Amino acid sequence: MATVSRVVNNNPNVKPATRKKVYEAIERLGYRPNAVARGLASKKTTTVGVVIPDISNAIFAEVARGIEDIANMYHYNIILCNADKKKDKEIRVINTLLEKQVDGLLFMGGAVTEEHMQAFKTANVPIVLCATSDESGQIPSVDINHEEAAYDAVKSLLDQGHTRVAMISGTLQDPSLGYARYQGYKRALETAGIAYDDTLVRIGNYRYESGTDAVNYFIGLDSRPTAIFSATDEMAIGAIHGIQDAGLKVPADISVISVDNSRMASMVRPQLTAVAQPMYDIGAVSMRLLTKLMKKENVDHSKVVLPHELVVRQSVRGQ
Repeated sequence: MATVSRVVNNNPNVKPATRKKVYEAIERLGYRPNAVARGLASKKTTTVGVVIPDISNAIFAEVARGIEDIANMYHYNIILCNADKKKDKEIRVINTLLEKQVDGLLFMGGAVTEEHMQAFKTANVPIVLCATSDESGQIPSVDINHEEAAYDAVKSLLDQGHTRVAMISGTLQDPSLGYARYQGYKRALETAGIAYDDTLVRIGNYRYESGTDAVNYFIGLDSRPTAIFSATDEMAIGAIHGIQDAGLKVPADISVISVDNSRMASMVRPQLTAVAQPMYDIGAVSMRLLTKLMKKENVDHSKVVLPHELVVRQSVRGQ
């Protein structure tokens, strides 16, 4: 048993002839090491649980890719669970992953509520919030400054001479994609001396259809906006198509800008101007931070804020 263990774990202290015999036996018997038994013995499963809000969303897919690349580099496997941005499902998935004895947990989701915090506190493994954060700052996190990203997007429209700027927002119960970006929109207007008009804000659900619905409403106003800021790319693309379906042009009649800069932003026509989140980097840095916590290494900063940047394309023009 000890010899087989040394061969399976690539220990060099095995004679070549013996190693050859062991490999032949492994192949003949179809042997695979028992990860569950190994985990029980070592108290480590080399597995990380990842809670993702919407697996069909390209933005979160890019985050997951960053997570997996770093996980592979440090020889961890990941269990990816979709939670649909529903609090009850998120709590259930968190508890399920912890029951499976994962070595660490990465959480991507909406608002971190008291129920989430209670689940996190009962865990005896490190947890990192990925592309989100808790208001108290108790849990290590990696994200961008969502309010500042929205502010920069709207300010770029105002700098182009737009004064009637609408917003397609996410739910205001969502602290990052919804509320923080909404606050950035309001602050940009306030800084420019433009009064906030609640008729120019529609609450969407991050989906394409809510972008088209919002545009249909904006176009029906007595004084329609000259520019639209969308909290996400998918809603922005819905807005672009809604404008075009109404016989109007982007950006000649209405400019559109968003925050995300997913791959879809360069696929739509005209190509979408957007504030870019470094989604792959958010995933990669989150996983690297988690590996340090799991290995009990020194961590200088447990709250990491990555930079964003404006990517100018063809969906915005000046007034």
